[in-house]
Amino acid sequence: MRNNNMVAMILAGGRGTRLFDLTKKVAKPAVHYGGKYRIIDFPLSNCANSDISVVGVLTQYESVLLNSYVARDHHWGLNSKDGGVFVLPPREKDETGFGLYRGTADAIGQNLDFLDQEEAEYVLILSGDHIYKMNYAKMLNDHIKSKADATIAVLEVPLKEASRFGIMNCDKNDLIIEFEEKPKKPKSNLASMGIYIFTYKTLKKYLLADEKNPDSSHDFGKDIIPNYLNDNRVLKAHRFVGYWKDVGTIDSLWEANMDLLNNQNELNLFDPSWKIYTEDTNTAPQFIGEHAKIKRAYITQGCIVDGLVQDSVLFTDVKVGEDAKVVDTVVMNGAIIGKGAKVTRCIVAENVKIPDHMVIGDANSENIELVTKNTVSKVGVKDV
Repeated sequence: MRNNNMVAMILAGGRGTRLFDLTKKVAKPAVHYGGKYRIIDFPLSNCANSDISVVGVLTQYESVLLNSYVARDHHWGLNSKDGGVFVLPPREKDETGFGLYRGTADAIGQNLDFLDQEEAEYVLILSGDHIYKMNYAKMLNDHIKSKADATIAVLEVPLKEASRFGIMNCDKNDLIIEFEEKPKKPKSNLASMGIYIFTYKTLKKYLLADEKNPDSSHDFGKDIIPNYLNDNRVLKAHRFVGYWKDVGTIDSLWEANMDLLNNQNELNLFDPSWKIYTEDTNTAPQFIGEHAKIKRAYITQGCIVDGLVQDSVLFTDVKVGEDAKVVDTVVMNGAIIGKGAKVTRCIVAENVKIPDHMVIGDANSENIELVTKNTVSKVGVKDV
């Protein structure tokens, strides 16, 4: 049974350029996280756990792997008899023939026929590249109870960091009276999470009008939300409390993985009441060798460890050789750390082979180093 005819639309078409080589051939939402998961598993699982059965995933750049991955909707506990996961690539093309969404609002605007077909009463709009757990059904109840035209999920952030976000200024009833995009002097610390619920009938009118406006950026934050406010529409802030991470940079992706080492981490991937669905990997159990030393580590199935692993996360099928040292590091699927190699404060990309005795990374480095096949070819081998 569908949740009040609410259809979820996941925006999964961004380039993810700040993740460098990790998104060179793979869309950002398809990047691996936490051993066996992909980033998009989180919004998809949230939809399943919130009893939403119809989900559109709007893809664009480097989307071949992402398209095939999300189309197998049985991975996310979605009942395909009532709906399922639908891949929605752009309909419009640029001058080179490349399919293009001009902005977040345009992405939804190009798929109004899909929403009409699904008889949507409410539309939930999500980003496909954030890691968090959230009950969208509670947000919908807040939206309906408030008789809002739109409801926006907000998260309290430190005031000194508020200028990095879209900030919602609200009255005492959490009705939004002003929206400021990355203000230099923020009046509030309520940051938009990029999660919206719209009453579809009203949203459709605004999207059709926005499509005809040549001066529009076709963006929810820059155009649609300000237009709602200018027309005195009712906008409600829905306060979110819990773990939420935008993994848009190498450092933030590393941090999100390191958070898994904290027993008090609010994300809790092992919570049976809020399952995170993903593709099951058919591989052997992990094997810890006689020379291995493990200190505070998150080690996934298929790993073979015969060296030191400390304060690190190992994804599926990673191999750590004898006398190797992996410290404060995220090692992605299929990577091999050679004998006697030392890797510190890094993300090692998928299937990278670090030669024996190579030293990469620095415990005192301010930033996390991304180790790719190209990195390995440029770094000289030193004795540990």
